[in-house]
Amino acid sequence: MLDIRIPIGLMFSILGAILAVFGWFSDPHIYVVHSFGKNVNLGWGCVLLAFGLFMLTLAYVAQQRSKNRGDPK
Repeated sequence: MLDIRIPIGLMFSILGAILAVFGWFSDPHIYVVHSFGKNVNLGWGCVLLAFGLFMLTLAYVAQQRSKNRGDPK
């Protein structure tokens, strides 16, 4: 059975990586007018990536625990 944390973690990790890369390579002058000089794309991309990796880690730990207990999952 597929753990729901795997697709959620993949989705957030991929979107976070795309947003972080866009923020890393974008022109810093576009942030001066619209977001008080803060690179929100890079910041939120890192947050989304961290959350996605956290979800994938939880899925991995749950899978390992179920294997150790001998559950049929």
